Amino acid sequence: MTFPPVGARLTRLLRSSAGIAIAMAVMNVGTYGFQIVAARLLGPGQYGALAGVMALLMVLSVLQLGLQATSARRIAADPEHVAAVETTVLRAAWRTAFGLGLVTVLAAPVVTKLLRLDGLLPAVLLGLCVVPITVMGAQAGVLQGERRWLPLSLVYLSVGVPRVVLGLAFLLAWRSETSAMLAVLVSSWIPVAVGAWALGRHPRPTSSVSESEIRHDVLRETAGSSVALLAFFALSNLDVVVARGVLDGHDAGLYAGGLIVTKAVLFLPQFAVVVLFPSMSAGDESRAALAKGLVFLTVLGTACVVATYLLSDVALVFIGGQEYAEVADRLWMFAVLGALLALLQMLVYAGLASRGAATKYLVGTGVVALVITGALASTVTGLATTVAIVDLVVLCVLLALQAFRHRRDDELAPADQ
Repeated sequence: MTFPPVGARLTRLLRSSAGIAIAMAVMNVGTYGFQIVAARLLGPGQYGALAGVMALLMVLSVLQLGLQATSARRIAADPEHVAAVETTVLRAAWRTAFGLGLVTVLAAPVVTKLLRLDGLLPAVLLGLCVVPITVMGAQAGVLQGERRWLPLSLVYLSVGVPRVVLGLAFLLAWRSETSAMLAVLVSSWIPVAVGAWALGRHPRPTSSVSESEIRHDVLRETAGSSVALLAFFALSNLDVVVARGVLDGHDAGLYAGGLIVTKAVLFLPQFAVVVLFPSMSAGDESRAALAKGLVFLTVLGTACVVATYLLSDVALVFIGGQEYAEVADRLWMFAVLGALLALLQMLVYAGLASRGAATKYLVGTGVVALVITGALASTVTGLATTVAIVDLVVLCVLLALQAFRHRRDDELAPADQ
């Protein structure tokens, strides 16, 4: 019996949805590894500042995800117009990326004061990072909508691996939040290069509609998707900013360390959203895809919480070691936060797939509640508990909203036949 070469087997694997899971796992391990390296080399004080900058970068990356969701949804729902959608989305991505990056750079003094950074440069680098990250989202959305899993896998691989490798190198040379952000900036251009290569190697047939015919609708949908995702990422990231304001520097650093567990549990099943989103965008597949995703995330999230509770000492090693020992017995709480956020993310994307407007308002209300109630907390445990309650309430409301939408669709179905 002969076996195909290793390279051929790997290529075949990356062409499948399982390949996306592996690629995103590697990406998340790289992102997670960068946080571990930074937490260990910087210590709670400086890492708390870096975590605040990275949280704001996640919030600013919402435009990237809005562009990705819009292009993926439109291509999955109407593949005949992929050429026009690609051209429109990529042009919008470059323009908005430079605009948002410029605004963020100009706001650097405000960011520096808000996060109590040691200098202005980390905040400036934050603004520069926005440009490649936004463009990469548009590229990934086209590949996702066409279900071209191999090049999309390569894009995701090029996000995580360079970040941890360059992060380690930069931080060993200079241990500061500025050095860490330089590594993020340099590594963020690598997936843009990979995405440009992948799109350039696969020419599209001429679309039956012109770019101008769909530009307005694409931009409007991108704006709506970005607002909804902005609300979600604010809900999932602003707690570390709140922690910097209501807790002392040491406790804020401990909270930021605990959030490494949260992000690990949130990012671990993220491939499910990428793979299922095109199906959720197709009306006849949406309900089954959403149900499958929610069941999978619930089971995986529960397993992560139990594992973190039973193996808290092992988890402590991965968030930075004994410097964070004071929060070891509460790491399971941060795993709960990650599990809730993973379910919330799936429901937010379900709302985007159906172009529902209510999702962004409901999640936005949760953000306001988090900021107001979080400001009343005075301990790490109190803040984590408050955030968990807010996330759970928003999750229940979004579940009810999806149930209502499906019931309404069932009632309307006979009239459409």
